[in-house]
Amino acid sequence: MRRHRPSRNWGARIHEITWAGVEAVVLENELLRVTVLVGKGGDVAEFCYKPRDMDFVWLSPDGLRDPRDVAGGAGDDVALFLDGYEGGWQEVLPNGGGPSTYRGAAFAQHGEVAGLPWDSEIVVDEAREVAVRLTVRGRRMPLRVAKTLRLRAGEAELVIEEELVNESGVALEAMWGHHIVFGAPFLRPGHRIRLGAGARVVPHETAIGPGGRRVRGGGPHAWPRVPADGGGVVDLDVVPGAGVPSEIVYLTGLEEGRYEVVDPAGFGMRVRWDVDVLPHLWLWQEFGATTGHPWWGRAYVMGLEPFAGYPTDGLAAAVANGTALTLEPHARRSLWLRAAVIEEGT
Repeated sequence: MRRHRPSRNWGARIHEITWAGVEAVVLENELLRVTVLVGKGGDVAEFCYKPRDMDFVWLSPDGLRDPRDVAGGAGDDVALFLDGYEGGWQEVLPNGGGPSTYRGAAFAQHGEVAGLPWDSEIVVDEAREVAVRLTVRGRRMPLRVAKTLRLRAGEAELVIEEELVNESGVALEAMWGHHIVFGAPFLRPGHRIRLGAGARVVPHETAIGPGGRRVRGGGPHAWPRVPADGGGVVDLDVVPGAGVPSEIVYLTGLEEGRYEVVDPAGFGMRVRWDVDVLPHLWLWQEFGATTGHPWWGRAYVMGLEPFAGYPTDGLAAAVANGTALTLEPHARRSLWLRAAVIEEGT
């Protein structure tokens, strides 16, 4: 942290803080306050729209806990992620979903950069714009990620620019994604998911929760009306009420990297990204049906997660079905992603 940096409490500004023992950076302007956990995965743990005091980031009932505080926990490759999961928005690389082994490297749930501390450097600190650059290296695969998070004065939009580098002389495969989830106070029954044309729905092969599933297996199906398990149809573009079965499906064939989650009045969030790099969109829904570990019936949450690769069974499964991202020796891949608050008509 830089101790002797000019201070400013107006326009775009940036602060270095500690939250629950975790180093963090706050990017702020007249409309937004965005908190990024430098000491834990580079997570976006706050995305608060000031005019409504509305935070789009879901925080789990347990909140943020220091990843170093592991006393009393029985470790396994799933708990490694879940025990420190505060909600928030994670960077996922190189393994998406469940534990998986790739070319002798064993990866835990959503391993490995989501659980690592990142280096940070404030690269722009002006009233018109602030930006912070975060960098991390994998420990089990020779990958490096550098991302710059940028906020401009007067704009309710966070801009993320990234570069992924293969630091080895051999070709590597990876899953790369943004684990973006929505929950209370924003997300409610009746909210809508708006996508562009052409999306196809690939259901996960099996139910992910104890109460069965909403979507019939097989597919792919055309978005958004898909066959329901047991007959009828499910409108996946409408957020359902609490207690319906948990579900995950994968959206493919996207012509544009763009979605919106909005309330009936058209207030919500628009996410855009480079669909050539992350061609799939995971739709995960947990609305209180899981009454055991890890949710205990307390989660009303939905993920809409741009990804290279699926399913949520891990990297080996994505390599097997040909959806994993391939990086040639010493290759670099750039990615951009933008998250903006929207009102109807904007």
